[in-house]
Amino acid sequence: MKTSPQVEASDIQTPDQTLDITAEVCPMTFVKTRLALDRLASGQTLLVLLRGEEPRRNVPRTATEQGHAVLTQETDPAGLTRLLLRRK
Repeated sequence: MKTSPQVEASDIQTPDQTLDITAEVCPMTFVKTRLALDRLASGQTLLVLLRGEEPRRNVPRTATEQGHAVLTQETDPAGLTRLLLRRK
């Protein structure tokens, strides 16, 4: 599991919401992620489940560009990526 240096162990927790976008393709992957983030309060976390190289690159990049924090991102051998985001 990769974590960014500013994230402390206490920040890695049970997510406030989980979003499964494994069946979606870009640009809907981030559209659905953004809608889910918009429904959270500042500081809450969203676990995003996704598949594919394009969403794996674009969803965390776009979330970061919008001011949200990527807490963790890991991809298992089957290609499922778990992305934990914190709403700004």
